[in-house]
Amino acid sequence: MEANDDRLAALRELRRHLGRDLFPLAAGDVEADRRALRELTGQLDDYLIPRLSAIDAPLLAVVGGSTGAGKSTLVNSLVEADVTEPGVLRPTTLAPTLVTSPADLDWFTSQNVLPGLARVTGSGRGEPGTLRVVVAEALRPGLALLDAPDIDSVVAANRELAAQLLAAADLWLFTTTAARYADEVPWSFLRAARERSTALAVILSRVPPEARGVVAADLARLLEANGLGGTRLFEVPELTLPEENARLPRPAVGPVADWLAGIAADAQARADVVRQTLSGALESLAVRVPALADAVDRQRAAAGELREAIAAAYAAGLASFDEGMLDGSLLRGEVLARWQDFIGTGDLMRSLESRVGRVRDRLVALFTGRPAPESELRVALETGVEALIRAAADGAAERALESWSSLPAGRTLLEGAGAVEAGRLGRASAGLRQAAETAVRDWQAYVLDLVREEGTERRTTARIASFGVNGAGLLLMIAVFASTGGLTGLEVGIAGGTSVLSQKLLEAVFGDQAVRTLTTKARDDLRTRVEDILHAEAARFTALLDAVEPPETAAPALRAAARAVEGRGDGRPARTGGTAVPVEREAGGSAAREEIGPAQREAAVPVEEEAAVSAERRAAERRAAGREVGER
Repeated sequence: MEANDDRLAALRELRRHLGRDLFPLAAGDVEADRRALRELTGQLDDYLIPRLSAIDAPLLAVVGGSTGAGKSTLVNSLVEADVTEPGVLRPTTLAPTLVTSPADLDWFTSQNVLPGLARVTGSGRGEPGTLRVVVAEALRPGLALLDAPDIDSVVAANRELAAQLLAAADLWLFTTTAARYADEVPWSFLRAARERSTALAVILSRVPPEARGVVAADLARLLEANGLGGTRLFEVPELTLPEENARLPRPAVGPVADWLAGIAADAQARADVVRQTLSGALESLAVRVPALADAVDRQRAAAGELREAIAAAYAAGLASFDEGMLDGSLLRGEVLARWQDFIGTGDLMRSLESRVGRVRDRLVALFTGRPAPESELRVALETGVEALIRAAADGAAERALESWSSLPAGRTLLEGAGAVEAGRLGRASAGLRQAAETAVRDWQAYVLDLVREEGTERRTTARIASFGVNGAGLLLMIAVFASTGGLTGLEVGIAGGTSVLSQKLLEAVFGDQAVRTLTTKARDDLRTRVEDILHAEAARFTALLDAVEPPETAAPALRAAARAVEGRGDGRPARTGGTAVPVEREAGGSAAREEIGPAQREAAVPVEEEAAVSAERRAAERRAAGREVGER
C-alpha cells in the first residue's frame, strides 16, 4: 500500500497546482485549454483521488448517452423501480439520479464520490446542481447506477455535467439508438473512453425488429474502426409501452441486468473494472498534464508579449522626453521671457560676442543690488519640465493602450478591467502631476547641491560668490537644455544664445571640463527621475498582468507532478497502454472471449504494485489474469 499512498499524495499535490486559474489570457485555443483544465480537476476531485483513497469501495456505473436514448427508462427497468422520470420533453434529467442498494447507501450519500454535488434523498426530483440518491432493493450491493443528463443536451450546463459524471465513473453504460448510433457527439465520448481505457459497455436501444442484428453488426464495425473492438455490446429492442414512463419488460433488459449483477456479486470482477479504469485514467495524466503545462507556457509567452508592449510604449515615452529635453523647445515661451528678465538686458544677442564680461558684471549688480527674478525663472523651468513629463506619460499611456487593444491577450485584460478603467489607462494617472512636481523640485535641489559641491574649491568659491549658488544653479539648469533642434527662425538664435550664454558664464566660474561634467550629471539625474515616474505609470498596466499571470514555476511544477504520479521522478517517459482484460461469456452456447473495455489497452495491474512491477512481470500477470469480469 505504500506505493498507493505515494501516488495518492502525488495526485493531491497535482491537484494543488491546478487549484488556480492557469489560463486567464486569450492565448492559443484558450477555451479548449480551460475546458481541459476543468475536466482534469473534475476527474481528480470526483474519481481519481476518491477511488485511490478507497480502492475497494462500491462501483459507480454511469448510464450516459444522447438525447432520447432511453437512459432513464433503462435505469428504471434495470432496478425494477421507478427511480427516475422518463418522458418525451427535453431535457428530461434535470438533476442526476444515483441508484444504490441499501447496503451502499452510506457510501454514496457521503461526499466520497462527486464531492462537489450536494446530496438530495427522498422522492423529490432534485434541483440542478444536486445529486439525487435513491435506494433500490433489487440492486445488489457493490455497484450503483447513475442516470446522467444528455451528452448533447441543449442546456450547456447539462452537457458539462454529463461529461463530469462520465469522468467520475468506474464503468460506462453508454446508450445510443438504432437511429443515432453514428452521430459524432457520442463518438467523441467513446474515443475519450478508448484513450483513457475506461471500462465500457455500449447499449443499442430502440432497435426495430427488422433491424435486429444488422444495426448491431454495423455498430460493432464502427467500434472496431475507432479502436474499441471487443467492447461489450447489448441490444434492447424497440417496444410499444402501455404508457410514457413504463418500464421495459425483463426479457428486454435481462442480459444487461444479469451482466451487471455478475460484476456486483464478484469482488474480483469489480476489482478488475476499477483497476482498468483507474489505470487508464492515471496513465492519461502523462499526456494531459504536460499538455496543460505547454498551455501554461503559452500563457506566459502571451504575458511576456504584453510586457514587451508596455516596455516599448514607455521607452518611447522616455525617448520623447529626451528629445524634448535636448531640442531646445523648453527654452521658448515662458522660460525664454523669464530668462530675459533674469538677464535684465534687451540687447542680449549683441552682447554675446564681445561683452560677456559686462553682462556678467550687470548680473552681479543685479544679484547683489535688488531681488532677482530668479524665482520666476525657476518656476518657469519647473512648469516647462513638468509639462514635458506629462506629455511623455500621456503619449506612453496612449501607445500602451493601443498595443494591448491590438493583442487578443491584452483585449482580454482590458475587457476584464472594464471600460472605465481602460479609459483611465489610456492617459496619465491622476497622481502624475504631484509626482512630476516633486521630481522636478528634487532635481533642482540636486542641481544646487552639485553647484555647492563643485564650489568647495577656494578659487571657485570666490567666483560663485559673484553669482550666488541659486544663480549659478539656474545657469546650470539652462545649460541642461542645450540643443536647439526643435526651433526655427528667430527662436533658434534667441534660445541658442540663451544656452550659449549660460554655458559661457558657467565656464567662467567652473572651467570647461567641470561644466561638461556638471551638465551631464544634472541631465542624467533628471532623466533617471523621469524614468522612475514612467516606470510607476507603466505599473498600472503590469499590475493587471501580475494579478493573473501564472507564476514562472507553474508549468515546471505540473510536469514534475505528472512524473510523480507516474512514479517517475527521473523524468523518463511514462509507459503506454497494452491489452485490456479479457472476460468470458456465453455466446450461442459456446464460450467466447470478450473485453469489458476497449481493445489494445493495459491490463488491470493492482495500483499499489504498479509502479514497482517490471514490464516482464506485468506481461506475466496479464497472461495469468484470464478471469471473468462479465456474466459467468
